[in-house]
Amino acid sequence: MDLFSILAALLTLAALFSYLNYRYIHLPTTIGVMLIALVGSMAIVALHEVGIVDLEEPVRVLLSSIRFDQAVLEGMLSALLFAGALHINLNDLAEEKLTIGVLATVGVALSTVIVGSATFLIAGWLGFELPFIYALLFGALISPTDPIAVIGLLKTAGVPKSLETKIAGESLFNDGVGVVVFLIILELATGNEPVTVGHAAGLFVQEAGGGALFGLAAGYLAYRMLKQVDNYQVEVLITLALVTGGYALAMRWHLSAPIAVVVSGLLIGNQGRAFAMSDTTRVHLDTFWELIDEILNAVLFLLIGLEVLVITLDVSIFTMALLAIPIALFARTAAVVIPLTLLRPFEGRNEKGAIPVLVWAGLRGGISVALVLSLPPGEIRELLLGATYAVVIWTIVVQGLTVPWLVRRVIPEGSLTADRGRKTADGGS
Repeated sequence: MDLFSILAALLTLAALFSYLNYRYIHLPTTIGVMLIALVGSMAIVALHEVGIVDLEEPVRVLLSSIRFDQAVLEGMLSALLFAGALHINLNDLAEEKLTIGVLATVGVALSTVIVGSATFLIAGWLGFELPFIYALLFGALISPTDPIAVIGLLKTAGVPKSLETKIAGESLFNDGVGVVVFLIILELATGNEPVTVGHAAGLFVQEAGGGALFGLAAGYLAYRMLKQVDNYQVEVLITLALVTGGYALAMRWHLSAPIAVVVSGLLIGNQGRAFAMSDTTRVHLDTFWELIDEILNAVLFLLIGLEVLVITLDVSIFTMALLAIPIALFARTAAVVIPLTLLRPFEGRNEKGAIPVLVWAGLRGGISVALVLSLPPGEIRELLLGATYAVVIWTIVVQGLTVPWLVRRVIPEGSLTADRGRKTADGGS
């Protein structure tokens, strides 16, 4: 299929499913679109199996025309991360910097080891010859929380401001850290030359540190340009160039593009908003990036729902997929509880109910699916794809839909920040 036909099909389906969700299901848009796509995919498989109608082949043709990993990691991710970072208050982020930094680094590393070790043992028990390094690779791709899913959830959860900053900040930064860890382990797994500890540490510093510095420089350049013009069309275009051009350059220079775009988004969303924009520009900029965020989210979660058609499921893979859910949940619990306990002498006590909300709000999404689909085809990828998909669907549907309930149960009433009487943009309440 040509590019225009692919875009037309995806946007049409995303619009149709968003309409059906808004009119009849009343779930948050991303979850509703994904569920409709997921149920539709299962229905297509069922109709194909009974021989009533064969819609599976056209959908498979569409999916085969899309490199999901490239579409997410080299396309949608830059805009989605920038849109999320644009609305994070830098002062609030600075107050929680120690917690966010530890969760995004130590937490990811700890979860990677726990998930990798448990997956290696269970895969062996099920009869799979899964090398430990590939089990760690699964741990790396499934450990970071997805900022795209998490930030959308926070719009309706009503958590206290400081806890919201922890959740959003961690998801924005551990995404970039997780991708870097994934790339290091992938080099260990597939490279011809042995990777030393020094090489791995240097690669991490280059990717993460270099990405942050590049994002700061690119963001500052855009900030200076914004300050010298007063035309919202030009200013919106500058931010669009910052996102696309900056992300592409960071990737070309082997820097962490996700971290770069988050840093530049924070700079523009704070310094740029305060000192380089008129009120008119702020309104148009926010509207533009909110619309981009909603459209790309709808398309991304549509693809997640449709990608079930590419999964090979036999009894062993299905069993591994089901067991991956408690493994990931246990690892997430450890990755939150242990670092926050160690930080208590420095940070003081966390808000009441912070730990269960941080654990349960650790959603996984398109980034995990994209990373596992970037692996070379074969039995290992089929196994890890099934496990990844199970964790993603569980966290988005089950955890995502029950986080507001959990917040009401564990957070004191006076701390809640959301206006429960206000209808949200997703059509929920």
